[in-house]
Order: sequence, then C-alpha cells, then structure tokens
Amino acid sequence: MMIKYLPYLFFLVLLGGCTDLSDTTSLKLAHSLDTKHPVHLGMEYMAEKVYEKSEGKMQIEIYPSQQLGTERQCLELLQIGSLAMTKVSAAVMENFAPNIQVFSIPYIFRDRQHNYDVLDGEIGRKLLEQSEDYRLRGLTYFDAGQRSFYSKEPIRSPEDLQDKKIRVQESITAMNLIRYMGGAPTPISWGELYTALQQGVVDGAENNPPSFFLSRHYEVCKYYTLNEHTAVPDILVIGTEAWQGLTPQEQQWLQEAADEAKVHQRKLWQQAEKEALDAVQAAGVEIIRPDKTPFSDKTKSMFETYKDQPEKYELIQQIQAVK
Repeated sequence: MMIKYLPYLFFLVLLGGCTDLSDTTSLKLAHSLDTKHPVHLGMEYMAEKVYEKSEGKMQIEIYPSQQLGTERQCLELLQIGSLAMTKVSAAVMENFAPNIQVFSIPYIFRDRQHNYDVLDGEIGRKLLEQSEDYRLRGLTYFDAGQRSFYSKEPIRSPEDLQDKKIRVQESITAMNLIRYMGGAPTPISWGELYTALQQGVVDGAENNPPSFFLSRHYEVCKYYTLNEHTAVPDILVIGTEAWQGLTPQEQQWLQEAADEAKVHQRKLWQQAEKEALDAVQAAGVEIIRPDKTPFSDKTKSMFETYKDQPEKYELIQQIQAVK
C-alpha cells in the first residue's frame, strides 16, 4: 500500500477528518515526527494492516512532520471533527485528559516491562477510555522509550541542572520535574527547538534517543545523559466524531490494526534506540550514564503532591502495585 503525504491536500482538513470517496473510507492522520521515526513506522504498519483487513475499502492518509500543526493543534482539530487521527505524547494529552498525567511522573515505572504491563492492562485501557469525555478516543499506546537530558554542557548530577533552561513539552508535570531538579523549565514546540538550542534560548532539552538523533539536536548538544527520568508513552488518538462515523466493521478493522501495530512498533523501537545511540556517539556526542539515584531522590516528593487529588493518587498506587 502506498501511504499519501500530499501537502496540497491540506485544504481537505476543512472538509472533515473522515471522508468517504465512493466505497472507500479515508482517515487523515497527522503527527509531528520525522518519517524515519519508529513511531511513524508503527503508524505506517497500522495503515497497511487497515488496508489489508478492509481489502482496500478503508485507508489512512498520513501527514508527518507537523504538516497540519503541532500536537496540541492536531488534538484540537480532532475535537472539532476537522481531522480524524493523531499521535501525541501522553504529556500533551494530559491537558485534555488530566489523569493521564500520572504517566509523566518521574521514575513511576520500574523498568520497560513494568511500563508495558501497566499500559497493556486495565489501568492503561481505562485511561484511553477516559479521554472520550474530551471528544478524543485513545486507540493504543506506542513505545516512546525513556526520556533523558541532552545539553551543551555535561549533566552528571542534578546539581548540574541548577538554573539551566531546559526545554519541556506543554505539560505541568514535565515543568515540575525540571523545577524539582533545580532547572528552569521552558516550554517550546518541537519544531522550534533546534533553533532555540542554537541561539541559546535554552541550554538543553530532554527526550528519547531516536528523537535526539532524528531531530539532529546532537549537532548542537554534545552531551547526552541517560538518567531516564520518565517513560512517557505516545498515544494514538481518534476524534469521537470520526470514530462514530465508522461502521462497526470499520471500527474493528482499525482497532485490530492499532493493536497489531503496537506490538510491531515496540520491536522497531528497541532497535532504533540502539542505532540512535551508536549514531550520536559516532557524531561526537558523549554518552553519560550517571547514577540515577540522585535524580530519583530529587523527585520522590512529587508523588506526595498528589495526595490532595485522590483519583490520581490512587492511580499512582495502582501502577506501583503492578507486578
């Protein structure tokens, strides 16, 4: 299947996120990532599966690299029915479905398997459903790895973050994380970050290895500190208007394809992580593997700040209890 990336089709967004051309249902999916990114490749895989399952009666048109807007803008387009689907970080999604905020709490996951067990279990499913109150339906989670700091000067301990301007996503939790570690959080859109790093608007940022590599931020930041403070998943989202416009059979094809893509994408992710670290190291980046304990200790008290939010605090306890 050939997936279309046609900028001149931008005007079709105004006609709605889901179009029915003769006997073919076409869904538009927009996101902010590079076409080589493993999450994008996971979405390509999903589109292929939808096409196969429907025998060509259903297709997904993918618009990468912020062609149709930032993550937040794409979510807003979903809410008004002008776009069918998008992929966003859970950190951005928390602005629309507040309980998803728990995924951005530093060191809430013990390791990758614990992360998968939570997302694939009852907790993960319930949080996908809760976003329906905001006209957004979560379909599945994609692995976005573990986020770590990269910067122009080495960060070997939290003390090295003192007063450093660190780019974060538009997330209260992400901003609090930087504050707890002594830095100055600075929300900047992904598309503007390279220039912001170049011009010294920020001293560093935090993200996973494939994003650090594919964004070419390693050209500016020559230190990558694998403190792995958060494991914030990406979420594949469809607007409720687009979802309700599908037949039960089309909904089944789409959900099955999304579930299969999740499994496939996790394999892609682990390979992409290794390749990205090798590539940035070859480009002259120093990979720092610090003791994570001081970073974790700086943020431990963040858990207690949720005590006055019983629903979120209970979720945190449930996540920690997953074996």
